Amino acid sequence: MRMPKGFLFDFDGVVVNSFESHHSAWASAFYELFQKEIPPFPLEMAGKSPMKIANYYCSTIGEEAQTKKLYDLKDLHLDQYFKTPKLLPGIREITAFLKKEGIPYGIASNATKQFLKNSIAQLNLEFTKVFGVEDYAKPKPAPEAYITLANALGFSEKDFKNLWVFEDSLTGITAAKSAGMNPIGILTQYSEEALINAGSILVFPTVLEAYTYLLNN
Repeated sequence: MRMPKGFLFDFDGVVVNSFESHHSAWASAFYELFQKEIPPFPLEMAGKSPMKIANYYCSTIGEEAQTKKLYDLKDLHLDQYFKTPKLLPGIREITAFLKKEGIPYGIASNATKQFLKNSIAQLNLEFTKVFGVEDYAKPKPAPEAYITLANALGFSEKDFKNLWVFEDSLTGITAAKSAGMNPIGILTQYSEEALINAGSILVFPTVLEAYTYLLNN
């Protein structure tokens, strides 16, 4: 197999398991704003922009007008009460390999820039090109996030068909596919069948297995 020209990474669910980091911030912000316990997080919201998630939570209690306030408060709590997410397998190995081989790579996430910066610093990760939700006019599932990152890495549209995009959500796979890139599914939350149906050309349990596949094919 020919090595892809570049590798684009989602963050939550691909590089890190950050569910607890985000959920605790949503829960504390929701309680501060409404004095209520937050409802469970539905799988279909995975990978959505924080503003859409804020709107969902507000809609469960008929408070859609408070969406922006909840979004801002969650962002504040995420930074003030920062919980370092758990690094997922294969990230150090693949980034060391890509750096050594001079293959461009970076992150395009629907998470906020501050959370990405805090996490990367705390985990001492080798990512220099990092884009968060504030960097796009239209977050995923629109293709803008991955097009923005690919352009920043020096790729033009003719290169997109030779780029791999690691994604764990249907939202992100849709974004990668719409950008004309190759979505690679990671089994953090969805089944292999769901990821393939959404457009993944390959599916792996974690990035570690994808890295092993790259070395052996």
